[in-house]
Amino acid sequence: MTEINEVKSAWSALGGDPALVSRVSAVARRGALEARLPVQELARGCVGACALAAAELGARRGRLAEVPGVLVDDGAVAAAFHSERQLLVDGRAPVGFAPLSRFWRTADGWVRTHANYPHHRARLLDTLGVRDDVAAVEAALAERSSDEVEKAVYAAGGLAVALRTPKEWAAHEQAVALAARPLVERERLDSARPRVLAPLDGAPLLPAAGLRVLDLTRVLAGPVATRTLALLGADVLRVDPPHLPELPDQHTDTGFGKQSATLDLRADRRTFEELLSTADVIVTGYRPGALDRFGLSPRALAERRPGLVVAQVSAWGAYGPWSERRGFDSLVQVASGIAAVEGSGEQPGALPAQALDHGTGYLLAAAVLRALTEQSYEGGSRFVRLALARTAEWLVHGIEAGAAGEEAYEGPGAWLGETDSALGRLRYVLPPVSFAGGPVDWALPPVPWGTSPARWA
Repeated sequence: MTEINEVKSAWSALGGDPALVSRVSAVARRGALEARLPVQELARGCVGACALAAAELGARRGRLAEVPGVLVDDGAVAAAFHSERQLLVDGRAPVGFAPLSRFWRTADGWVRTHANYPHHRARLLDTLGVRDDVAAVEAALAERSSDEVEKAVYAAGGLAVALRTPKEWAAHEQAVALAARPLVERERLDSARPRVLAPLDGAPLLPAAGLRVLDLTRVLAGPVATRTLALLGADVLRVDPPHLPELPDQHTDTGFGKQSATLDLRADRRTFEELLSTADVIVTGYRPGALDRFGLSPRALAERRPGLVVAQVSAWGAYGPWSERRGFDSLVQVASGIAAVEGSGEQPGALPAQALDHGTGYLLAAAVLRALTEQSYEGGSRFVRLALARTAEWLVHGIEAGAAGEEAYEGPGAWLGETDSALGRLRYVLPPVSFAGGPVDWALPPVPWGTSPARWA
């Protein structure tokens, strides 16, 4: 069987047994995620490693003689990496980027802004001193340098990043800090006793069945990870602050298999502690340190719930001068040099999908699954952490382009499903995580934001 180097690389970062990579096979397709950088290989590696981690845990719990075979189909993966674009709600296409979330020319180059959320849009406009109008923003930015815009908008709590080349980013303090860290950070927090996982019988094989996942994530990477854990049988409860509603279509796309509740940690710690007391996994997607003031650092959580798996994902990482900055996939592409590589001439470009978000999300789910497997043998509360910018570094410097597949990618049609829900009739992308005997779809459709009770089902 041909070795899939990108899966091997991701699996190694997860601490997996190298021999298990032989259980993975792939259907390579031409044009699935076309780009100058090896995006298709990144996507295949992340999804393949996640499926292998699921199969490994499934074999452990199902008392199987060998780990089930994993199949990674580039078509399914490409469709999944566009899931937020393929969603239809009663035939309506999803709302994409807001008008002020785009590239802009500056006096000396380019910046990209992110203004999908009202508070970020307001801070951008306040910084520039203009009204909510594309022409006015364009004129204001054209008079300033990229560095000036980046610093001023960040200082005001907004989101703008200057375009950098890979060489310029490699010399940046944040990039240096990232390069010194592993793709997947893994840590044992204590000496809690080995986790006793109930054996699994029947079909489909659901490796995460019976496990409770507290989902404190937003946007894409974290919700993709928890959506994947829900596919694999976990009881996933997403909890959002009531004053920070999520973008509806984004929440719908990543909400399959989950319940969705609101909870103000500042006013109702008792409810949160009740949820934590029986949780098996907690996944957070806020800036590093943002939840620490609520007593939600990894060690503090493990002290209150020994044996917990704590997973964190952020844009820029938990180290370096940008560790406290907010960020999104599109902005990381610009800072890290990806937009410069994917551009044409002087015009910056972008990856064919929000591949940093999706790829990091599948790796995060894989890290949780591997931590659960390791706990079943060795015990210990576990902490895993990933960053979009570190995934970007892997894409630019750590992955080699592979040979084109014999089959052509002809669009997502073969990997689309439909279901009724409380939100309406949904068209959605089927999950790309596939292993012999495993699930092929989520058990539950998404629910409207914040409509579930803040308790386990």
